[in-house]
Amino acid sequence: METEISKSKFKAHALEIFRRIESSGSPVIITDHGRPSLIIQRVCAGRVSHPLERLKGSVLHYDTPFDSVAEEDWEALR
Repeated sequence: METEISKSKFKAHALEIFRRIESSGSPVIITDHGRPSLIIQRVCAGRVSHPLERLKGSVLHYDTPFDSVAEEDWEALR
């Protein structure tokens, strides 16, 4: 299978390309005007985890979670 495919060819043959990637495991680079733009590759089963798993343990300390936000802090977030 080709390792580089133009966007137009990918658009026309996307499902076929996906099936080939799934069966062969080799990644495909999608090009835009001859320059690499995207890479499509198979995901290893061991690397997939729940999306919230990455956030686990990231909040170090939060004193008052139910207090309202001060006016100046609210405006700073806009």
